[in-house]
Amino acid sequence: MAHEHQHHSHCSCNCHSEAEAHHHHHNEGQDHHHHHDHNSLHRQLAVIATTIILLIGAVCIEHYLTLPTWQLLLIYLVPYLLVGHKTLGEAAEGLLHGDAFNEDFLMAIATIGALCIGFLPGADTEFPEAVFVMLFFQIGEMFEGYAEGQSRKSISNLMDIRPDVAHVVRNGQTVDAKPEDVAVGETIIIAPGEKVPLDGTVCKGSSALNTVALTGESEPRDIHEGDDITSGCINLSGVINVTTTKTYGDSTVSKIIDLVEHASDNKSKSEAFITRFARYYTPVVVVAALILAVVPPLISGDFIENFPTWLYRALMFLVVSCPCALVISIPLTFFGGIGGASRHGILVKGACYMDALANLHTVVFDKTGTLTHGQFAVEAVHPDHFNERQLLHLAAHVEHFSTHPIGAALRNAFPEEATDGCRISHVEEVAGQGIRAQVEDHIVCVGNQRMMEAIGAQWHPCHHIGTIIHVAIDGQYAGHIVINDHIKDDSIESINKLKQLGIKRTVMLTGDRQEVGQHVAETLHIDEFHAELMPADKVAHVERLIQEKPVDKALAFVGDGINDAPVLARADVGIAMGALGSDAAIEAADVVLMDDRPSKIALAVSIARHTIAIARQNVVLAIGIKVAVLLLATFGMATLWMAVFADVGVTVLAVLNAMRALSGKNK
Repeated sequence: MAHEHQHHSHCSCNCHSEAEAHHHHHNEGQDHHHHHDHNSLHRQLAVIATTIILLIGAVCIEHYLTLPTWQLLLIYLVPYLLVGHKTLGEAAEGLLHGDAFNEDFLMAIATIGALCIGFLPGADTEFPEAVFVMLFFQIGEMFEGYAEGQSRKSISNLMDIRPDVAHVVRNGQTVDAKPEDVAVGETIIIAPGEKVPLDGTVCKGSSALNTVALTGESEPRDIHEGDDITSGCINLSGVINVTTTKTYGDSTVSKIIDLVEHASDNKSKSEAFITRFARYYTPVVVVAALILAVVPPLISGDFIENFPTWLYRALMFLVVSCPCALVISIPLTFFGGIGGASRHGILVKGACYMDALANLHTVVFDKTGTLTHGQFAVEAVHPDHFNERQLLHLAAHVEHFSTHPIGAALRNAFPEEATDGCRISHVEEVAGQGIRAQVEDHIVCVGNQRMMEAIGAQWHPCHHIGTIIHVAIDGQYAGHIVINDHIKDDSIESINKLKQLGIKRTVMLTGDRQEVGQHVAETLHIDEFHAELMPADKVAHVERLIQEKPVDKALAFVGDGINDAPVLARADVGIAMGALGSDAAIEAADVVLMDDRPSKIALAVSIARHTIAIARQNVVLAIGIKVAVLLLATFGMATLWMAVFADVGVTVLAVLNAMRALSGKNK
């Protein structure tokens, strides 16, 4: 039955879009029959139309001419073989590989049985039915191919981020090269409207980038000289020169494409269940059909007379019990859900993580860079005997050469310091205390309370939460500046949405000080928080939380991925935030949010739940209709035509339902 899985759930094995066919020459052989391109769709339509015409012709001949049964058989064999040769071939191939029980095999037995039944004494011929079963089976296959083509198209829309060409500067000339052939350190030129082919650093020019393909965000991102640039974005306004920092294979774009292509390698519980189910199911069905054909006529006492009736019922039983609606639509649903999520800048690495996202119980957040921006900024200035501007002005000058994030925050708060021409001299860093420097003719000390005590300045504490930077001028206390890491605007909304979705427990882990952690947790209404942790402590907390949650529920850890790789890997679902450019995060996480917005987590949960709901509907729909027709068939109240609808009709309905997952809407 595994074989059947290869043929019929193409979507669960190969997510290569048409656009990628060119990039995967080595896969060409095995992917050959996986590609439903336009030609094959037209070919299938032509075969189906011709079969219908031949079938009508054959029915007319049977109606108006009285021919021996074997001659009629020959006439019906023409349309039968035309539409069914591929199915018969795959059934035979399955038999040769010792893997007989696939749906091609079920269809072959049912139709060959229907062709032969007319030769039994006292039985009616069933030639048109046999051709019709085969014909309808092919129509179902064609629908499946079309749906799969659509879902591939949605994935290949994401693949529009794949760059076609790089303009490289070599020996003073600009030449066009394949992105794969550009080395690290070469300079490429990107004109407005072009895709960025490789990751790099802007060495000349400035522009705005459209990152919608990567992040789902429509806001353009401004870039200038010295900024890093990520492949897959589209350059909007200016010509820029970029020095490449990675080869194409290591660039963000090819990593993302790889991720989405291989997303289906990690099968979800429902997909894995269906593969197992199919393996045991078909042999059971074939045996049941044999029993149904042989036992009732034996019991009735008149075997010869009753056998054709029961054989017909057994054939119907075979047609109805074909599991293709499940085998096709479930992987297709997950494939669609993953494609839909990727349009919102959410990359899910496999269907099994869809299951986990839909069943979240606990969400654990890292603080810095996830719920907060991870960049220090001046929050308040409290001067003594000076005005705010003077205090900031002096502090910014002292911190002019500092590489510490706090120095950067002070400089950003007073950008004019670089141009106002004050003389700065005698800059010295006092370990564990701060920085002392001479600005014009004042000695200015900028640092913590230990520095103030060391020079005898009368400092006083601040009621604000954050990092307090004290300033003294010529030994006299001048006031203090409060620096803090700002909470992201949509962090509050994100926690609220998760609670609305029924997430039972939200936890924040941080290496920051206790009072800072408490301030963030209270602002965001997070259920519990733990502060002053080392990376190993974070893993221990996640282990404990996994023990405490219900067994069938999942725990997600959300981090920015730089130092969170061990925890991301340990959680049931590791979610990396803002991974535009963080390789560690893309590697370690199971779900990657391409931008910095925590509210995308709730969106990911909604999409996952929507996808799982569609998969469940398909299981109920398929099994329900089939059971009903099987019961009717056993009591002789169904015809082969109904049996065919129960199989192919249900498949078509299930596939159409599965395509709803593609929209990625969170209904």
